[in-house]
Amino acid sequence: MNQHINAADAAGRIMVALDYPHAEAARQLIKELAGIPCYMKVGMQLFYAAGPAFVRELKDCGYKVFLDVKMHDIPNTVKGGANSVTKLGADMFNVHAAGGASMMRAAMEGVQAALAEDASLQRPVVIAVTQLTSTNQLVMNDEIGIPGAVEEAVVRYAKLTQEAGLAGVVASPQEVTRIKAACGAGFKTVTPGIRPAGSEKGDQSRVMTPGEAFACGTDYIVVGRPITAAPNPRAALESILKELLNS
Repeated sequence: MNQHINAADAAGRIMVALDYPHAEAARQLIKELAGIPCYMKVGMQLFYAAGPAFVRELKDCGYKVFLDVKMHDIPNTVKGGANSVTKLGADMFNVHAAGGASMMRAAMEGVQAALAEDASLQRPVVIAVTQLTSTNQLVMNDEIGIPGAVEEAVVRYAKLTQEAGLAGVVASPQEVTRIKAACGAGFKTVTPGIRPAGSEKGDQSRVMTPGEAFACGTDYIVVGRPITAAPNPRAALESILKELLNS
């Protein structure tokens, strides 16, 4: 972590995963974290339950929103989805790199069409999922059918993502160094699989602590249960912030 970074900048690089079944549960956490300008990640469970209105609610509260819906469909469908998400005002959203270059380029076309239609819209950061952090080599090789090491597959997808014109990828912190080497320091990495020291791994296979992930050069970390399931979520987030500022 850059020693000159301030607390607000550090908070803006932490994405809190609002993995809740309904908006009211998420609102309770947001109330507890009030005043900390972290990024909020809205995944499929909450988005399917609370819908676009909840994203607008977060934006009205001043938060940046990562809409984690992992689009993966035929190019025209993803183009339409990207268009809608851009109009919604999400600061970041993602697609699956496994959908291929044409699909990823279609997502960017959807973004551009929305911006052309309404000049007041902001351009979202579009990233691609490489391999889920729950995926280990056995699963990738024997079940998904991709040969080789996980890291090799991740870097290949990262290069494809960059060629398609996207801004970065979702990957585990263990792959960040190789992604940056292959795609450049400006190519963004968003890293789930973050577990503060002493936390349970849960269903994640490839994990690091927050300080370790930033030391590897990642741009954003995604933290869910270590904050949301903590007895004191605010204290848990503040502890992560302290670790980052002191690293």
